[in-house]
Amino acid sequence: MEKPKVAWYWCASCGGCEESFVDLAERLLTVFEKVDVVFMPVAMDFKKEDVEKLPDGSITVSFINGGVRLEEHEEMVKLLRRKSQIVIAYGSCSSWGGIPGLANLYNIDEVLARKYLEVPSVDNPNKILPAKRIKVKIPELQREVELELSDILPKLLPLDKVIDVEYYIPGCPPTPDVAWNALQALLSGNLPPKGSVIGASSRSLCDECPLNDTKPEEILLKDLKRPYEFIPDPEKCLLVQGLICLGPVTRGGCGALCPKANMPCTGCFGPLDNVADYGGKALSFIASIMDYSPMEEEELNKVYDKIPDWVGTLYRYYLAASKLGGRVGLAKSKLKGEVAEV
Repeated sequence: MEKPKVAWYWCASCGGCEESFVDLAERLLTVFEKVDVVFMPVAMDFKKEDVEKLPDGSITVSFINGGVRLEEHEEMVKLLRRKSQIVIAYGSCSSWGGIPGLANLYNIDEVLARKYLEVPSVDNPNKILPAKRIKVKIPELQREVELELSDILPKLLPLDKVIDVEYYIPGCPPTPDVAWNALQALLSGNLPPKGSVIGASSRSLCDECPLNDTKPEEILLKDLKRPYEFIPDPEKCLLVQGLICLGPVTRGGCGALCPKANMPCTGCFGPLDNVADYGGKALSFIASIMDYSPMEEEELNKVYDKIPDWVGTLYRYYLAASKLGGRVGLAKSKLKGEVAEV
């Protein structure tokens, strides 16, 4: 019997999703016994033409991580969509845009200037920015070659804004157990309805947090704190201590790794089922636990001002998929010729 064919491709990502796959450790042997890897350029010498030669629909499952930020990403995910029966958005960046999606708050020139000119650790006295084309001498070839970079799209997009996606595996990155659970479901053929999150829980992170028993029925806060300001009590709910822990509005499945390390949940497993906008849900929740009356607006604003980046706090992994999408403005999109917000 022919093994299912599997492909793996990354877009705008950090490499953590690939690491999470490797972290399956000895369980990888079981995976490779049962599947035929036909495209995984991060680990094996596959080329784009290898995928192009495959018949349409011949790849059983393609795992794609990272957001779509370059024209090259767009081209490759559309190719893999055509060749695949199932496409899975693997990790937060592919599912919702992830941390790279926060760049949607800025235009391309601002992003490049920040990256190559303004960051304090950058040593770039000649103020060199990436060029579309550059000629480079290759001594081994005894000639000069022209290298070309892919164009940058006006904004980063989650995978399902570019192609049709069957399933989502959450996490930044997904934990090995979540990845394993998803693989087991795929290999068994016992799949949930299209559009489902697989491998993770359907309940909130609080449900698996060891500090949940210390959380009172009603939480009312007079102050908000940031993690660097104090050492939290490891035996007490972090939210009760004034830290913005997003466990109540975040999907579980990671084993509450951050709270177990005395750090608040930042929301990388994304929204629970039937939530239209993760950041909006998180904002509503935070507002509901602030113990201030309408007459105390000035005092409340002082507390809110202690958090310098509310978008980065509440939409850290979800901005690109949100109702906001990014900074309001118009630019010509190269995806489908439409005008998109950037």
